[in-house]
Amino acid sequence: STVGDYQLPNLTLPQQEKALGKYGRLRRTYLMEHRPVLYNSMLLSGTLHPHLLEVEQTAESRMQQTMQELLKQNPAPNKERHQMEWVQHMNSLKAQAEELVMNELIYS
Repeated sequence: STVGDYQLPNLTLPQQEKALGKYGRLRRTYLMEHRPVLYNSMLLSGTLHPHLLEVEQTAESRMQQTMQELLKQNPAPNKERHQMEWVQHMNSLKAQAEELVMNELIYS
């Protein structure tokens, strides 16, 4: 389209079907801040949103799998008798699993 004396390209982004979750947004932020060339090329080619959705799904499944493995290695205390210890234990396992997922999928 012409604006004044300038010819500007008519660029439109396709509508995003699904909203991004936590891990998709973290991956997008990482790409914008640390890999801007890759981010821009994926954005312009239309592959950014599918990539972010794939990272989101993979991260969610990896979190569940890692949590199950960590629970097998470190069983949780009795939830009925020791509620606070159980919560502390589960939060610790979740933090460990999330750190692994972040390093493997988000920041790579």
